[in-house]
Amino acid sequence: MYTFLALSPILVVLVLLVMLRLPAKISMSVAYIVTVLLALFVWQASGAQVAAATVNGIIVALTLLFIVFAAILLLNTLKEGGALVAIRKGFMDISPDRRIQAIIVAWLFCSMVEGSSGFGTPSAIGAPLLLALGFPAMASVMAVLIIQSTPVSFGAVGTPILLGIWTGIDDKQDIAQAIAPLSTENYLLQIAANVGLIHALVGFLIPLILSAFLTRFFGKKRSFIEGLKVWPFALFAGLSFTIPYLLVARYLGPEFPSLVGGFIGLMIVLPAAKRGFLMPKDTFTFGPRADWDKDWLGSLTEETYDDSIAPKFSLVRAFSPYIVVIALLIITRVIAPLKAFLTGDTTTIEFANIFGTSISSKVQLAYSPGSIFIISSLLCILLFKMNGQAIKRSWSSSARTMVDAAPALLFSVPMVQVFINSGSAADVANALPAMPILLAESAAGAFQNAWPLVSPWIGAMGAFIAGSNTVSNMMFSYFQWSTASQIGLDSNLAAQVVALQAVGGAAGNMIAVHNVVAACAVVGLMDKEGYVIRKTLVAMTYYVIQAGFIGMAIIFGQLWWWILAILWPIVFFGLMSFGEKSASKKLNSRQ
Repeated sequence: MYTFLALSPILVVLVLLVMLRLPAKISMSVAYIVTVLLALFVWQASGAQVAAATVNGIIVALTLLFIVFAAILLLNTLKEGGALVAIRKGFMDISPDRRIQAIIVAWLFCSMVEGSSGFGTPSAIGAPLLLALGFPAMASVMAVLIIQSTPVSFGAVGTPILLGIWTGIDDKQDIAQAIAPLSTENYLLQIAANVGLIHALVGFLIPLILSAFLTRFFGKKRSFIEGLKVWPFALFAGLSFTIPYLLVARYLGPEFPSLVGGFIGLMIVLPAAKRGFLMPKDTFTFGPRADWDKDWLGSLTEETYDDSIAPKFSLVRAFSPYIVVIALLIITRVIAPLKAFLTGDTTTIEFANIFGTSISSKVQLAYSPGSIFIISSLLCILLFKMNGQAIKRSWSSSARTMVDAAPALLFSVPMVQVFINSGSAADVANALPAMPILLAESAAGAFQNAWPLVSPWIGAMGAFIAGSNTVSNMMFSYFQWSTASQIGLDSNLAAQVVALQAVGGAAGNMIAVHNVVAACAVVGLMDKEGYVIRKTLVAMTYYVIQAGFIGMAIIFGQLWWWILAILWPIVFFGLMSFGEKSASKKLNSRQ
């Protein structure tokens, strides 16, 4: 009964948001109320605990809204300054094929951004950029969310590993005894290498899945196979990222796999694409805008471009604000003294022990990606010699979009915080662990020796709830290690289970509600979050099932698990291709 009740907030979100496709502001407000009632009356959490979790959620939501505003401001500033025409033409010159553009921008460029910053920044940069290239708003969001998988475990210079998993395994006496004489620091590096291997084996197909989803959901033919036709280039792009990514994870540690993988991938793939290497014979593009489904469209003003006209600026000059963003993200996160200053007491607003509880919150505006977006936007004023009216339009339009996004985030993030902090006080009779921990313990009891199959799902659930691979790893890394130990796995194999947690947590970012809400907000796609999750949920399912098969194969060394790992992508692509027939029939009947 308690397991079902702990699951009910998630079920409410799935039913209202995904199945009934209600707006996130409605779905998440209902889910918040359900979660609060369960926390107070079933889990017997104190009113102060629930109120503190809510306040913490509101603070986090406001910091996310700051990033949303700043990301849209950068896009609007580029638009008003005239730079978007040059950026669009530059990508069109590489290839007019939307599949190729999505792979370059979402998979390679956004993976590099993820490696430097994380925390939703790739969506804030990539989705508006795809929108400017002429992608439907929903396609832009879907693309940047699907790639929120492979690079995420090493996002923000390795934060999900260095902070998330470290918090879970540090100062645990049983782990220290099991891994002796190995230190916890070296054990963490072993886990990071395992994470890199599993992600590389699963993630190299993500560009192909991205291409196929693009044609399946947004092509005129609604054809999954049309996306698969780009398979030589997609696999080339996938391996150009995952091979350096894996080598860095194995030999250099968790800080730079995504950043280096994305950079090297771009350096390999961009010149190859310009020369037509492995490019498809046909060119895929979206149909006329008048024929687009209304659900694909956001609220941002439609822009028209004439690519035959020479750009006002060179591509390098037009793209320089993004180069500034990447450079500042890397500098502020890699240079230790600067990072210490930006995150120190003088630049941090802290809310300690809210309402007398252990829940604290802090705001670091100087360290936020939003501040970097604003700095870059201000530089654009000088770089593109913008007048006062253009500046005013860009700021007012960005503010309106942020306000539109506020209701959904102001309910979804507090709901998450109450869910995570729902544990009973120690002095309560029959005290219950917090809802996500109780769900994980129930799953462990049910699956026993098949645990590596389930482990990625637990990580994904944590990220779905918390919107963060880092938080998922904090919540569940020690639990995953303990479960692995209980089913008789040694410390080396237990490290593989913890790695599966991190991989699943990364994949869960594809469907994390407040990630989806924020990504939709930056392209003005309000009240369509459920439509997006219905698509990214399919991609996430592929990812966690494949990770589970590979985990079972590595841990138990049985050939037939490797066979299943090889067959699963074939089955997945086959099911999606078969499903397109019914979609085509629906489309024809609609027409």
